[in-house]
Amino acid sequence: MQVILLKMSGVPGKRKSKSRSGCPVSISLERFGDRWSLLIIRDLMVRGFRTFKQFQHSGEGIATNILADRLRRLESWGIIRAETEVADGRKLNYRLTEKGIALAPVMLELLIWGSRYEEAAAPCALIEKMARNREAVLAEVRRRWRERDPTPMLPWLSGGG
Repeated sequence: MQVILLKMSGVPGKRKSKSRSGCPVSISLERFGDRWSLLIIRDLMVRGFRTFKQFQHSGEGIATNILADRLRRLESWGIIRAETEVADGRKLNYRLTEKGIALAPVMLELLIWGSRYEEAAAPCALIEKMARNREAVLAEVRRRWRERDPTPMLPWLSGGG
């Protein structure tokens, strides 16, 4: 049975969409069910990436057509926004919206879980420190977003992978 979800008044960021079901997990998976969308969000949130070229050279091996598609989708869902670069009006910079930055707790938990239970390039001591200080980490992510600070949150992630 297919459920149609309508925009709920007074709830910013919710939009009319057809979903497989009304289950919030299912709806979230429809948005982030591919690895590329979450990696783009990660790159915006913790690596300080802003441009198509930076995403393309992130070390993940995303094809340009897939990258362009995911950026368009994330923008259509209100998770990112494209802004014209002041110095060169032909270039776009991408930025998380308020709806996008609200994913910070989810991304942090994925980072912690992946580091704890799988072999990862993340320094274990750093990840455990982040796990013990979740609120401070999230506050710093939000500060960087508010102030448009592109400094990588996690330096070991800034080069790739």
